[in-house]
Amino acid sequence: KKFPAPTLVVIISYNKKNKTFYMITTNVGAGNFFVKSKDPSKGWSEPIYLKKIDGIDPSFFFDDNGKGYIVHNGPVVGGADYEGQRAIRCFEFDVKGDSIKGDFKEILRGGTHVEARPIWIEGPHLFKKGKFYYLMCAEGGTGGWHSEVILRAKNPMGPWEECPNNPILTQRTGLDPNRKDPVSSAGHADIVEDGKGNWWAVFLACRPYEEDMYNTGRDTYLLPVKWKNGWPEILAKNTPISTVGEKAGLKPAAKNEFSGNFSYVDNFDAADNGVGLKDLNPRWMFLRDLTDCYKVENGKLNLNLLPGNIYKREPMSAIWARQQHGTFSAETEINFTPRNDKEIAGLALLQKEDHNFVLGKTMKKDKLMITLTRAEKNNATIASAPIKAGKLKLKIEGHDRYYDFYYAEEGGDWKLLAKGVDASNLSTQKSGGFIGACIGLYASSNKE
Repeated sequence: KKFPAPTLVVIISYNKKNKTFYMITTNVGAGNFFVKSKDPSKGWSEPIYLKKIDGIDPSFFFDDNGKGYIVHNGPVVGGADYEGQRAIRCFEFDVKGDSIKGDFKEILRGGTHVEARPIWIEGPHLFKKGKFYYLMCAEGGTGGWHSEVILRAKNPMGPWEECPNNPILTQRTGLDPNRKDPVSSAGHADIVEDGKGNWWAVFLACRPYEEDMYNTGRDTYLLPVKWKNGWPEILAKNTPISTVGEKAGLKPAAKNEFSGNFSYVDNFDAADNGVGLKDLNPRWMFLRDLTDCYKVENGKLNLNLLPGNIYKREPMSAIWARQQHGTFSAETEINFTPRNDKEIAGLALLQKEDHNFVLGKTMKKDKLMITLTRAEKNNATIASAPIKAGKLKLKIEGHDRYYDFYYAEEGGDWKLLAKGVDASNLSTQKSGGFIGACIGLYASSNKE
């Protein structure tokens, strides 16, 4: 199903009473909707929009008695007293009618410790343990002041009691700024019991290389949860998040080619992976529409030269993989002969249409050239060199904030095109937004 705008966090819930999965999310600028399925492996229903929800981050809760509820972030009733003041609203959900019942109740206004004027209360989740209902929320925004707070009540509509140890997860204060492998911006958590009596928290956080800059975007983290006096604790105060978890009896997972440190080579010989990307490994993805821009044959990826380019919000000829590491190396070989100075093909680094890099083979004044273009609001070619006809290898090496760019002509050695290039334009601190950069194979005719 195509949507005219991006979707935010996708929340999947299960209703034991009717044995149905529900997936709910925000379609930015177009409202909130959910889909449902008895068996997600066989597909989902058509979107069902919930027009009464004014806000973002909706989440279902299905009680033991079969009642359904939706909590979400919304504007405070009567208008905000200060910038960033938001509220959590709760609707009762008609399970049989797939619709909202009645009007909402504002169950949390502003956040916790209201005397401190908390900001951006969002990402709510309702769950039940024992005699209490718990309301978990992110607070403080998704930057350095990010956190997770929790409240409890004996009714899903409240009144709510704040946890005396809030926030139960944060990296905002009390930590050595020079600590090794820092993790920051922790919050937007959810917790779950694994069926064996163990509780776990899953949340997002970031790995900055300098202040609040990171090109890898948000990462997903997992930590064990401890219960003390009827309250969950994800992380003790003033405790840094480790990049490797420690828990008694916890065994390392089997090797996963999609996370951790890895070396990966794609010879473009994968079979249909069953997720719509014929002949492509599932690590690859497309931006916006899945265009008919590629063909895989004989161990090669052929990209068509579409008119769309990286600098416009439109379909383009490119496949992308997430940048998952601060230190990385990515390389490819292209066999491409541009016919004019608009055509280009090569490697690209994408944060947004106005924050990116293109390392590509093109033509300038009837001569073949390798060029490096950096975009940060404005596009600037920061390096170029003449090259001979034939195949061309391209390589990018990332070192946190600074990247090196190389090329090698057919049969030749690697040559440095540009060293120590500032790549902080790929950070959300510079570009805005929330997600990390992508590395891709890119081609364009740049036709008007």
